[in-house]
Amino acid sequence: MKLGIVGLPNVGKSTLFNSLTRAGAEAANYPFCTIDPNVGIVAVPDERLSKLDAIYNSEKVVPAVIEFVDIAGLVKGASKGEGLGNQFLSHIREVDAIVHVVRCFEDENVVHVDGSIDPIRDIEVINLELIFADLEVIERRLSKTLKSVKMDKSLQKEAELLQKLKAELESGKCARNLDLDDDEKILIKGFSLLTEKPVLYAANVPEEDLADHGMENIYVNKVREYAAGENSEVFVICAKIEEEIADLEEDEKKLFLQELGVEKGGLERLIAAGYKLLGLISFLTAGPKETRAWTITEGLRAPQAAGKIHSDFERGFIRAEIVNYDDLISLGSMQAVKEKGLVRSEGKDYVMKDGDVVLFRFNV
Repeated sequence: MKLGIVGLPNVGKSTLFNSLTRAGAEAANYPFCTIDPNVGIVAVPDERLSKLDAIYNSEKVVPAVIEFVDIAGLVKGASKGEGLGNQFLSHIREVDAIVHVVRCFEDENVVHVDGSIDPIRDIEVINLELIFADLEVIERRLSKTLKSVKMDKSLQKEAELLQKLKAELESGKCARNLDLDDDEKILIKGFSLLTEKPVLYAANVPEEDLADHGMENIYVNKVREYAAGENSEVFVICAKIEEEIADLEEDEKKLFLQELGVEKGGLERLIAAGYKLLGLISFLTAGPKETRAWTITEGLRAPQAAGKIHSDFERGFIRAEIVNYDDLISLGSMQAVKEKGLVRSEGKDYVMKDGDVVLFRFNV
């Protein structure tokens, strides 16, 4: 999973990125301090792995990973090359989803690029730049398709979709808000549109608003209202707090968060939100050599899940031997699970579930 962190300059983007990844990207009180997109690979926190490791005493434990891309602050006119625009619009095309950091705090020591705090204006500045960039793509493709459809009627559906998208974008709406049928959903994927990517709005709040998830913060509530209009989620975070706890030991971090009245750190909550946004789950493999989490799309069948490990596993798939994670942990060993008859043999039509502990049988 690759998440692109976007937002106007000085909203807390790079501070948040540094905290989540400890990648050392520069954060400063001026625009464009992030010249190239910084990339951080982060392990997905999953306590199930340590519990499985305790049973198997594995040689290594491999968590699932998430990739964060810190994309430099966009400004008004970015789609026309203002600031460092076009370069960074291209980086957004490469991510699976967008984490849009929105400033929901006041601080006279941190200059806002537009001189005042207005989260909806900030969101619309970014969205409009993405819309303008998508319109260029759509108009070029539509012109080409309309010429070709005279000779090839199979392109009629694509031409109709492009016209629908053009109208939507010109009205100031993002492509992800468009109601599409199944065929159109397949077609739109080939357009690589920025505004079609799912978005998670990260409302960056002051420390005192973290415990109640910004419920009393007027800026956060404006963002929630805006996000509800496009079926997007809002995630409340305090980049300053994340920066303070980034280098603490796990026990110290938990204690610090408890004192603030917060149950989990920002990284864990953001990853959970990202998994939900993209419809992802994890299955597990465990043994003496390796205990590992594998990220897949929800609804994937067993052979395709096996292919995530190795293409031979999918090609020669015979069956999947599945154990419920909770059963394995409560009984303490695979032998005990087998004695209870709790190992299931599943075939090609089995739909994987989050937390399945699996051994794939295959023959090539």
